Amino acid sequence: MSSAAMNTRHLGGDFWGGFAAMMVALPSAIAFGVTVLAPLGPHFAAQGAVAGILGVTLLGLIAATFGGTQRLISAPCAPAAAVLSALTIQMMHQGADPAMVILTLFLVAACSSLVQILFGVLKLGQLIRFMPFPVVSGYMSGVGLIIVAGQLPKLLGAPKGADWLSALLDPSSWQLVSILVGGATALTMVLASRIPSRVPAVIQGLAAGIVVYWLLAFSSQPSLMVLNDNPFVIGSFGTGIDGIWGNVTATWEGLAHAALPRWDFILVPALTLAVLLSIDTLKTCLILDAISGSRHNSNRELIGQGLGNFAAAMFGGTPGAGTMGPSLVNRASGGTTRMSGVFQGGWSLLTFLLLTPLIAWVPVAALAGLLVVIGIRMIDWHLLQLARSRATVMDFVVIVAVIVVAKTISLIAASGLGVALAILMFIREQSHSSTIRHTFRGNTQFSKRVRPAEERAALLDLGASNLICELQGSLFFGNTDSLYTSLEPELETVRHLVLDLQRVQSLDMTAAHMMERVRNELAERGATLVLSRVPAALPSGRDLKNYLDELGITRGAHAVRLFDDFSDALEWVEQETLKAAGIHADEGQPLTLQEFELFNDMQSKTLSKLQQFAQHRFYGAGETIFGAGTPGDALMLIASGVVRIDLTLEEGHRMHMATFGRGQFFGEMSFLDHHPHSADVVAVVDTDLLILPRPDFDRLAKEDPHMAAHVFSSLSRSLADRLRHTNDELRSLQAA
Repeated sequence: MSSAAMNTRHLGGDFWGGFAAMMVALPSAIAFGVTVLAPLGPHFAAQGAVAGILGVTLLGLIAATFGGTQRLISAPCAPAAAVLSALTIQMMHQGADPAMVILTLFLVAACSSLVQILFGVLKLGQLIRFMPFPVVSGYMSGVGLIIVAGQLPKLLGAPKGADWLSALLDPSSWQLVSILVGGATALTMVLASRIPSRVPAVIQGLAAGIVVYWLLAFSSQPSLMVLNDNPFVIGSFGTGIDGIWGNVTATWEGLAHAALPRWDFILVPALTLAVLLSIDTLKTCLILDAISGSRHNSNRELIGQGLGNFAAAMFGGTPGAGTMGPSLVNRASGGTTRMSGVFQGGWSLLTFLLLTPLIAWVPVAALAGLLVVIGIRMIDWHLLQLARSRATVMDFVVIVAVIVVAKTISLIAASGLGVALAILMFIREQSHSSTIRHTFRGNTQFSKRVRPAEERAALLDLGASNLICELQGSLFFGNTDSLYTSLEPELETVRHLVLDLQRVQSLDMTAAHMMERVRNELAERGATLVLSRVPAALPSGRDLKNYLDELGITRGAHAVRLFDDFSDALEWVEQETLKAAGIHADEGQPLTLQEFELFNDMQSKTLSKLQQFAQHRFYGAGETIFGAGTPGDALMLIASGVVRIDLTLEEGHRMHMATFGRGQFFGEMSFLDHHPHSADVVAVVDTDLLILPRPDFDRLAKEDPHMAAHVFSSLSRSLADRLRHTNDELRSLQAA
């Protein structure tokens, strides 16, 4: 067990919490055990009571030890009683003898416990973490209403079998004794919770109810001092080690001598029971988390519950689950760790062996009063405020729907409805959220390729035929149609459609099919779909690039163009646009010095002096021209080819800063300030450079100051032009 579970600072609270939980769980366990075996005949009631006690004892000792939830109390519960009693009745109607029925119940309980363990091993318990809070709130409130409704007839002293509505509408059936005892218990519990005390409020409330009961017995109603046929107390039942041992041996003797029952009598009830008990347990764990701020281990809890139920089955006990009422009583009484569940199991056994006469005298109305207060506290009264706002009204509808179904049908049906409604709400929300983050035209958003004035002017004129869309969020069947509707008007006019997927969190087959449809529609008129920054790993772990390839979207005659870098995608689109306009950038013979825009209007005599010390250097595709931090003071002119400027970031990541082509220059910063280079420069294709070293330039500047002034002036204008171009791009981004 964890160190927190063994911490002695919590033992006092766990001790009292386990005791209080036992006071609530033990009577219910006895009732459930009797319910399961009562159809076999009146003389099986005692065996059923012992089975319930063994179930609550072994579940407490074992499930709490191996489980993964603090404060959780496990005990025989309504789902187990419902499934097993229905099976008992079915087999009795078919003429099965009691020994066969008991053997079948044993096998069902044992098999269901093994299935629960399997659920935990396969980590299916993690699915409960995806339960939306409106479902948890509705489930918690529904459980609270069920507890209140179930205990209200007992609190009023209504006849056995009366439901809450008939009991409430028939004051003539009310019993003053029950009302006074239950009312005293509830009132004391409420008041005690507001006054600091070492004695838990639940214990104080239960003690108040018992005191009021005996005051009434001694003062005005002597019949209350009679145990037999007394409807106001739990009543007597068989006890003793012999009774426990007989219950254990009866099952194993049946297994040794009776024929095995039909497999469908075992498999289907076992699977049903395993699912119901697992859901019931994990929902209780989730509610305990919501109330106490803790966090349970779902898979470990399922394994612990399976082990507890298996032990209970081996000893002829009734199976169960993590139960809400005793768990909340445990928490309210100071229970903090899993040791409180162990104490509860120990208390159950000790109480059964030693204190059965005292348990028999506990007033039913006192237990009902405790549970009514607990049930009312479980109801999420904050949900009434959700109905006042349009933003939260749908959450209110989900919570109310879960409550209504929980009260009228079942908690499991309510859980299924809540999850279904939450899924529909999520789809609705996603369907109305935009998956397009920004849209740009090719004449407002440009690549990081630095271009001469002629090419920029052409792109400003022709770039409007290119559309760039940055997508975001989840692309799935719920919003694919909306995305296509947004793109559809552009498909008739654009030459290139760029979809940037960097911020896409998920993509399903419906969205992929939409991309294929867009690709085909563009291809029919010679246009192209371009995808950039396709994630190699989505948050779900899916390789989106590989997924699109497997679907054939990035393969075939009309394959889309893929680019890892957004600027590379834009640069390719710009190059195709310029080619269509008859402008062939980067093509032609290497430029001479006088053909560079930087030296326009410079006299030929001055140019000839520059050419004397201009160095020619060739770099192959992929070759590094210089790296960040290396010394350098030369101005580098691109006679032919293309170079790429990158910044190296942390963990080896690189940021694309700019791309320069034929007729452009770079290295101007080191040329001007003599500092080491600040970025990496790589030749994208075979590249010819003309290099002007600063020392040679300075010697020439002394001879011809007008030449130096002309070069620096041209550099200043070019740099200013680049900055203005950058400002325009930033302005377009801000406007988007």
